[in-house]
Amino acid sequence: MADQTHPWAERTVEVPPQPGVGVPPQRDAFRRGIASVGQRRTPRTEQFPVVGHDDHAWSGSETSRRPMSWYVAQWRRGREWSFAGALFAFVCWGIWAISGRGNLGAPLLTFVLSLLVAVGLFFLARLVGRVIWERQLGRIRRSARGAHLVTAVFLVGVGVAYLQQTAWVVSVWNFLTGG
Repeated sequence: MADQTHPWAERTVEVPPQPGVGVPPQRDAFRRGIASVGQRRTPRTEQFPVVGHDDHAWSGSETSRRPMSWYVAQWRRGREWSFAGALFAFVCWGIWAISGRGNLGAPLLTFVLSLLVAVGLFFLARLVGRVIWERQLGRIRRSARGAHLVTAVFLVGVGVAYLQQTAWVVSVWNFLTGG
């Protein structure tokens, strides 16, 4: 047996070349000392929209590639903010409408108009975001979270306004805060 005091590399045995056993055929990209880990990937051909520098608009070929469903999916990101604001406004409106003890026709109309104003505010926020975020700053918007957040803040304000018009809610608030 070999002497165990020698390092492992020195204890290896060289095997002489054997006849009939050759080097297996190599692949095209074989280089000695570099591991081949899978096949090469083809570069991605998907292109994202780029804001033009001269006219500050989307390039024409990029715009036609986006289907309407992509934009609708983009608008849906962040919708939980708007839904939470609308739910809060609805509950506050319900408290205000029931406290009025009258016909619900006019209060229902005011709530529907408040929701229509919120929808208009959402689209205004999207337009302002497009002008500032995309055209001026050259960024790409990936969601509508900012517009939904602005809409939610408006709807919470509408709900608080409904509660401020309810006499018993104001008296309970004054009692709790000592005012």
